[in-house]
Amino acid sequence: MMIKASIVGISGYGGIELFRILLNHPDIKIVSIYSESNKGQKIGALYPQYSHLNYVCDDKTPDEIADISDVIFTAVPHGGASVEYVLASIKKGKKVIDLSAEFRLKNKDTYEKWYETTHHHPELLAGAVYGLPELHKEEIKKANILANPGCYTTCGILANVPLLKEKIIDETSIIIDAKSGVSGAGRKPKQNLHFPELNEGFSAYGIPIHRHTPEIEQELSLVSGKDIIITFSPNLVPMIRGILSISYSKNIKGTSQKELYELYRKFYKDCPFVRIVDDLPNTKNVAGSNYIDIAIRIDPRTNRILVISVLDNLIKGASGQAVQNMNIMFDLPETKGLEFVGVFP
Repeated sequence: MMIKASIVGISGYGGIELFRILLNHPDIKIVSIYSESNKGQKIGALYPQYSHLNYVCDDKTPDEIADISDVIFTAVPHGGASVEYVLASIKKGKKVIDLSAEFRLKNKDTYEKWYETTHHHPELLAGAVYGLPELHKEEIKKANILANPGCYTTCGILANVPLLKEKIIDETSIIIDAKSGVSGAGRKPKQNLHFPELNEGFSAYGIPIHRHTPEIEQELSLVSGKDIIITFSPNLVPMIRGILSISYSKNIKGTSQKELYELYRKFYKDCPFVRIVDDLPNTKNVAGSNYIDIAIRIDPRTNRILVISVLDNLIKGASGQAVQNMNIMFDLPETKGLEFVGVFP
């Protein structure tokens, strides 16, 4: 029996990536696409590559969308836009996967501090499951509200979890330096993303107040059992897709690089989209796929462990991970509809 899925926020990069992936998922029927600013428009008017399809942006209410859906994907900005669909889904006994930051942080005050907005339904936070399959698969299976992780956070968390779990590093020493392609900033035009101002440049931003910081800290603290505080430095590079993150931390056990590779391979052995690689990873190797590649190095002069991780910010960092979570929620093989490798070159 086909799972009926709806996508709210089809006009953004996350929404259209969901559409592309779900369109080819063997167990999914897309029953509704929605864009607040494009009601009545055919999908081909928004994206000419889909001009052969007859999907039209609905003018349905959240309740009406929930009525016809088994699962709703909300790919809209934080700040309350997704909450109506979450409430409708709960009322109708349906599942919702939210790609915004609305439900990622468990603490309302932390959310309001970092996102500088009021959370209007904090009572929903406790029931939302943080959708990182490599850490929370059992909780995801039972989830009705799924908070899909951010792109930087997925890259940074998965790089550091094995080290904290085995208490190999000084947990106060974690620095995450990450470089992202510009699609992570969304589709809305902005001056700093204008081609003449972006191209052939490389800029830091959001230091030290980037909103993904508390999300990374929340998950690493759960693993460590201690309150983790990190230094996080995001950077923008003139490419479309991809994140490359390098995590630095102090090696307090004298663990060798060989031992670290053994640890990571053992820790992620049942995680089909985590690839522990020997060579230094390249965003080209994961672009267009749901994989994250991780390599480990040790600097013997400084006694630091360096973990290098790469992923596609729109897929494993957003829409692909959302579908991975959906598979788990509906008791499907985790990899279903996501077996594709990236495009090259």
